[in-house]
Amino acid sequence: MKLHDTARVERAVLVQVVHARMDALEAADSLLELGRLADTAGLEVAGQLTQHRDKPDGGTLIGSGKVEDLQTLVAETGANTVIVDNDLNAFQAYNLAKALGVRVLDRTEVILQIFARRARSSEAQLQVELAQTQFLLSRIPVTESQQRFTGGGANVRGPGESHLNLRNAPLRRRIAELKKRLAAIQSRQTARDRAKREWPVVCLVGYTNAGKSTLLNALAGAGAYVDDRLFATLDTKTRKVWLAPGREVLLTDTVGFIRNLPHGLVASFRSTLDVAVQADLLLVVVDAAYPRVADHIDVCFRTLREIGAGHVPHLLVLNKCDTEVAAPVRGAAAAATTLPLIAGHYPHALPVSARTGYGLDLLKRAVVQELQSCSTLWRLPSATSRT
Repeated sequence: MKLHDTARVERAVLVQVVHARMDALEAADSLLELGRLADTAGLEVAGQLTQHRDKPDGGTLIGSGKVEDLQTLVAETGANTVIVDNDLNAFQAYNLAKALGVRVLDRTEVILQIFARRARSSEAQLQVELAQTQFLLSRIPVTESQQRFTGGGANVRGPGESHLNLRNAPLRRRIAELKKRLAAIQSRQTARDRAKREWPVVCLVGYTNAGKSTLLNALAGAGAYVDDRLFATLDTKTRKVWLAPGREVLLTDTVGFIRNLPHGLVASFRSTLDVAVQADLLLVVVDAAYPRVADHIDVCFRTLREIGAGHVPHLLVLNKCDTEVAAPVRGAAAAATTLPLIAGHYPHALPVSARTGYGLDLLKRAVVQELQSCSTLWRLPSATSRT
């Protein structure tokens, strides 16, 4: 029997329930993405289990039969973590962990862990802690005994506080404190940004790992951190970029989007994402080499509407157009046919390669042309620079 060295690396089994109304290709793509999330979180994927059912089981999500199959798979692979692509409620998470004897996470928890690892600034750390605390509050199971009220003391009317409220009170106080501190930071930043703003703001938004930081480096020489993993950077970075004589902009990189981005994270990172709401122009960056890039584009625009930035003028940027198409479609021939197909659906999209520099001059001209019609904050050359 092969022994697994679980002391040095965490091994994870991926689990997914596919409902009848789910698209099969979308479900497969989501499971692939979950594997990348696991890798980004430092977990080694040891196996996976997929189940097709009409509706999730209320107690374990997958039902008792599949729980037994999962127990066997966990034992065979030496996994010490199970990651579920679907959202789990408190009882499902508890029952699965009890039955399997290993840690059980869902997609939201993995993303929260990644954000916690990648947060660098004090603001990002507060935002992540707020999202984690809100998630923890939602994950505390409620039993009948916890719903009973403590007895009121002398001269106290009513039944008193429930055990659940008493237990959750510290978490609620911490949430209120974090929201207050984040509001103060946002207020200071808004005042500072208004005082300093001399140039139009162009904001890089888009699907995670689409190459936004690489594009920022290519356009501004910013030296931003780049990694071929999801959510490589969380903190907002802003650099001044020269596009043409008398045409300078502030180019800002933001946190990436992903399908099923937890609502708690969207709410917690509201102050960071507000830069997109306040921008003069958005560059929506997606990975053109991804076989289901249209889904990524839909996720980006849906997220922009969710954060209130749906009205902001935008340009769609198809990055990595020099890269071969990723699995399950591979090869130069596939790449040669996929990009024109995408361009056919999005005729105004701009194909670029931040890595090689292809298309960046065209992108700069497009930004200048777009801003000429929607911004009045161009900084004109000074008299000395014209002479």
